[in-house]
Amino acid sequence: MTDNELTKEERILRMMKKVLTDVARDTHAKPGFRHPLSEQTILGIRDCLSLISARERELAEEHGRPMDMRPRFIDEPRKEVAVPIDLAAMRARKDAETD
Repeated sequence: MTDNELTKEERILRMMKKVLTDVARDTHAKPGFRHPLSEQTILGIRDCLSLISARERELAEEHGRPMDMRPRFIDEPRKEVAVPIDLAAMRARKDAETD
C-alpha cells in the first residue's frame, strides 16, 4: 500500500512508529552494558507503540483493509495462483463446438 492510499492520520502513525523503532534500535545496548534510556522512557516507547498499533488496527477495520499483510521475499512462492482467462478464446472454442 502506498502512502497516497493512506489517510493523513495513518501516515502520521506510520512515521511515528518508524521513528520510535529507530530510536529503540539506535540506542540498543550490548549485553552487560547499561541502556542509555531510562526504564520509564523504555516503557513509554512500548506504550506508544502499542497505542499506535491499536489505532492502526482500528483505522484498517474502518476502511476495510486487511491487517494480515506481511513483507515477503521476491522469490517466495505465493499461496494463491492467478490463472489468466482468455475469454475471447473460450468463446471462439464454444462457438466452434456448437457449429
